[in-house]
Amino acid sequence: MTTPTANRPWRGVLVATALPLTDELAVDHDKFAEHCSWLVDNGCDGVVPNGSLGEYQVLTPEERAKVVETAVAAIGGTRVMPGVAAYGSAESRRWAEQARDAGCASVMLLPPNAYRADERSVLAHYAEVAKAGVRIVAYNNPIDTKVDLVPELLAKLHGEGYIHAVKEFSGDVRRAYQLAELAPELDLLIGADDVLLELALAGAKGWVAGYPNALPAASVELYHAAVDGDLATAKRLYEQLHPLLRWDSKVEFVQAIKLSMDIAGRHGGPVRPPRVPLLPEQETAVRAATEKAVAAGLA
Repeated sequence: MTTPTANRPWRGVLVATALPLTDELAVDHDKFAEHCSWLVDNGCDGVVPNGSLGEYQVLTPEERAKVVETAVAAIGGTRVMPGVAAYGSAESRRWAEQARDAGCASVMLLPPNAYRADERSVLAHYAEVAKAGVRIVAYNNPIDTKVDLVPELLAKLHGEGYIHAVKEFSGDVRRAYQLAELAPELDLLIGADDVLLELALAGAKGWVAGYPNALPAASVELYHAAVDGDLATAKRLYEQLHPLLRWDSKVEFVQAIKLSMDIAGRHGGPVRPPRVPLLPEQETAVRAATEKAVAAGLA
């Protein structure tokens, strides 16, 4: 079983948290604190606030800092790995320092994403943020950032001591094996919910997860069955959950996961612009899949 350790707190199931908003679109920090505690109570190992699912791009600096502080107060800093992405390396470093000072043991960092950065820029970016002195988990999301942290580049980043793990969201499960050859001490984390089983079998040490926001217990059971090699249990749960898990890789993943949270009895709530509500046919699909999962006892 892959579980967090003091030196590798990013292992296990870390939930990329959705952020509760009021009807007026203000951050509800009390609900967020309760949500973090509820996730841990339901078997999750920690949270990743201020990621894309947490709508970090549309938060004020004050809101973004308070989200980190709220999570740490709720469940402790070793369980909190904030996203520290920003357009500039200096700003990302400041967010890493804020996380460090709040008590967090690690942070998650995208490559430069204001433009299609080359390898030298990527290396310089991670080198700058590493000066904050908090351990960095890289986040490879070439779909959104247009910068691809290929295995050879990840091995360089790890070899320089800049990163200790990577959240892999490319969807290319073949990379897991190449990465294990090039950088065997670099922890691979599942980054997209709908390739969980494939990457778990390829040796992933953790899951930065979306759908546990709505269905934590069943998701945690799926993860542990997969990494422990209990394929009968893992395949059954994967098939049951996959109609929802695949929404994690769609443009509307924030809206979909928040809707599933509402249906499962949690507070998902609205999203901030420029995101807009799901189309009627999208809402119908998410609602049907969530209600089926709830009826199957997966909530």
